[in-house]
Amino acid sequence: MGMIAYTVTAELPSTETRRAYLDWLGQGHVDDVIRGGALAGSIVRIDDPSEPIRVETRYLFAGRDDLDVYLRDHAPALRADGLARFGPETGVRFSRTVGELI
Repeated sequence: MGMIAYTVTAELPSTETRRAYLDWLGQGHVDDVIRGGALAGSIVRIDDPSEPIRVETRYLFAGRDDLDVYLRDHAPALRADGLARFGPETGVRFSRTVGELI
């Protein structure tokens, strides 16, 4: 099995919320995921005015085992921090996808 892409998509209610979310990602969250086992992380601001405001954060893991370790040992605390800042009451919605790089 090859490298694994793990993508978190945030749908945000406003440009102000997007700014706060991007600040949080760039001021440590992406680095925390890398410390948890990702090889790299990138932030993509989706640029489509006909769609809701979205940001995708894409992480690369060497393999499924590395992703599983991250999800088991690191993700719960990092997700809790994210939900404390951007929980459902803020109007932010999250989705996640996992796929193998071809």
